[in-house]
Amino acid sequence: MLSYRHAFHAGNHADVLKHYVLSLVLDHTVQKDKPFWYIDTHAGAGMYSLSEGYATQNAEFEDGISKLLTAKDLPKSLTDYVTLIQSFNTGKLSLYPGSPMVAEHYLRADDRMRLFELHPNDYKLLVENFSGYGKQVKIEMQNGFNGIKACLPPPTRRAVVLIDPPYEDKQDYQHVVDMMKDSLKRFSTGTYIIWYPILQRPEPEDMVENLLQLGMSDWLHVTMNIHAPSSEGFGMHGSGLFIINPPWTLPKTLTESMPVLTQLLALDDHAGYTLDYQIA
Repeated sequence: MLSYRHAFHAGNHADVLKHYVLSLVLDHTVQKDKPFWYIDTHAGAGMYSLSEGYATQNAEFEDGISKLLTAKDLPKSLTDYVTLIQSFNTGKLSLYPGSPMVAEHYLRADDRMRLFELHPNDYKLLVENFSGYGKQVKIEMQNGFNGIKACLPPPTRRAVVLIDPPYEDKQDYQHVVDMMKDSLKRFSTGTYIIWYPILQRPEPEDMVENLLQLGMSDWLHVTMNIHAPSSEGFGMHGSGLFIINPPWTLPKTLTESMPVLTQLLALDDHAGYTLDYQIA
């Protein structure tokens, strides 16, 4: 199934959580003077217009990134994320970067990016958005669940991997677990960031439980709900990130910032967050 287009949801609450945490991981990664690879298994288009096209239909960014741009007295880590988003805009918010563009902000000359996107239209846009980057960025039109195998282990022996499938097919939850089993055998020391939606169905929770059963020593799990589940039982009311081999600084930063972020994006009194981790 290839009907999913992330542009409908660009800049919403789930993007904010995902890209904020991704920025924290990458900022920590580049503190060490050794090159790394950024691998994105489901990269999307790379950049999204918030002033025309799909994103304007539901304008989900208005309850997401727009709220952060007008917020006062944010923790430094959230201020840095807002500054990053603003760097793609002149004046009014009109563009929102996808995860590849967020990652590109942190790339140094010796770092490399490997992007996978199966949707032909998004693949075309992704190639256009990264034209001129040369050998530093390699883009392939295939499902990253399969493509990642050729990337691991990277020559640098350092990598940040974002796994962000659309979950249109409920089999994607098991695909994530299977991919992680294989990836950890190939490259056990990489940092893997797995995003997932919070829905009124068992697959997301089952996936997290299955990931915990993989037995890694260092992990972090953060979730954010912005409103009560719908009475009809449909729709996403929050999202989560399960991170394998997270930076040791991440728990402290999220402990400080998640209450602020959740309060800013809350749509009712049922909003909340969870933060669990184990770092040896």
